[in-house]
Amino acid sequence: MPTTVIKDTTPLSINTADIAIIGGSGLYQMQALTNKRSVTIQTPYGAPSDDIVLGELDGVTIAFLTRHGQGHKLTPSEVPYRANIYALKTLGVRYIISVSAVGSLREQLKPLDMVVPDQMIDMTKQRVSTFFGNGAVAHVAMADPLCPAVADILMRAYSQARISEGKCHSKATYICIEGPQFSTRAESHWYRQIQADIIGMTNMPEAKLAREASIAYATLALVTDFDCWHPNEESVSADYAIQNLMKNAENAQQVIKQAVTLIAAERPESIAHNALAQALITPIEAMDEQTKTRLTALLPLDL
Repeated sequence: MPTTVIKDTTPLSINTADIAIIGGSGLYQMQALTNKRSVTIQTPYGAPSDDIVLGELDGVTIAFLTRHGQGHKLTPSEVPYRANIYALKTLGVRYIISVSAVGSLREQLKPLDMVVPDQMIDMTKQRVSTFFGNGAVAHVAMADPLCPAVADILMRAYSQARISEGKCHSKATYICIEGPQFSTRAESHWYRQIQADIIGMTNMPEAKLAREASIAYATLALVTDFDCWHPNEESVSADYAIQNLMKNAENAQQVIKQAVTLIAAERPESIAHNALAQALITPIEAMDEQTKTRLTALLPLDL
């Protein structure tokens, strides 16, 4: 069973949250978060990337987790994706906004733009992408891997935030590579040929695991560069990407604040919320006690 330890206290006792933000490169904290407290959670899949911060964003309780850990100590392949999603699930999270730096594979998606993708291609090679196996089988549907309801809210939130530079694009395909190296030029051209629009290293298996956990998951992708396919633009480097990312991180926080307000007001139903109930093959009564204990936070209560 996972254990939760409250590390510090505030006048406001916060122990659960419906909404979570997973901050990627450049977004290691939410500056507007108040009444904060850190929570240490140990899951059946190990410890998350860092302590989870619970607090209030414009009066709405949220959970915030930095994907790479404070100080950016974890490579994309080292991120404990299963522990991260499981830990958020134990806190009652039903909606996740993932914030991620990406490269652009299309001329019209420019550095300092934002993208809310609707499709994903998983090119990762070394990551465990499921909570299941070892006594329980589930096959969740991933035809639409990102929650349309939360994606729509992110687009509306961008409009309400009135960002002065860049644009926000929807209906794009995110390709996730293993990293930590950037693409070769040949790979970058190939990804364009298979209809990918943006490229990153972290949203898979995160999106798959969120779906198995019945959590609505959508991505706010921050464009930092043109990868290395563009004949007239500088090829991506860590320094170049981080410079643009830091410019966009402030804008991203404004979008997130608006999105959290909208989610809290609307509580949209998601294709993810019943995904596991429709996908679990092994009857719960057929699972051994060890398996049921390992999956206890994920298993639908009405099965």
